[in-house]
Amino acid sequence: MKKAFTMIEFVFVIVVIGIIAAVVIPSIRTNPLQEAAIQLLSHIKYTQHLAMVDDKYDASDADWYKGRWQLVFSNSKFTDYVPAYTIFADRDWGSGYGGDAIENEMAKNPENSNQVMTGGYGSTAAIDYTNAGYKGMKKLNLGKSYGVLGVNLDGGCKKSRIAFDHLGRPLQGDQSSMTGPYSAGSQRLIVADCNVTLSNESDQVSIIIRPETGYSSITF
Repeated sequence: MKKAFTMIEFVFVIVVIGIIAAVVIPSIRTNPLQEAAIQLLSHIKYTQHLAMVDDKYDASDADWYKGRWQLVFSNSKFTDYVPAYTIFADRDWGSGYGGDAIENEMAKNPENSNQVMTGGYGSTAAIDYTNAGYKGMKKLNLGKSYGVLGVNLDGGCKKSRIAFDHLGRPLQGDQSSMTGPYSAGSQRLIVADCNVTLSNESDQVSIIIRPETGYSSITF
């Protein structure tokens, strides 16, 4: 003769499952700030990859080094006043290197060539996060996608930009203001650990970029 569950046993099982779910689900819930850091880390490494495979050296251009691949953070009306970042390589369009990113200088989204890698940067519709014609990647807008309230660079880097040379070595600052690729007066190679810290109202996560190698990792 087969035995069936009694109603009491059935209710007991449901209660146990509920208790387990209450304990386990919070521990596996995603952390938006950590997700933002993981994404940013991936894109820092992608910027380094672009710099190494797309060597900007040009013997006919004395300022070739100003066109290195870089990742720049911004927080303006074009990002809807929250932190965002853009990956681009500056170009000389006949009037010198401008230092600011335009659509044609930005990296393409490897998964969708119709999108450029910006979370908002300038007044052109395609790179203005607040414009209906925006062609950037919304996830690169850290404030809107992940609730990031601040991005701070310190340690070996104190500017809003990280660039890489053809060897993958990290540099800081606006490359367009340099007077030589490695000249003493404008030395931008990072010589100490660069800390990029993302923060929200209650927590923070840091990405460390090492000098010379450009190796980067997350510190939770």
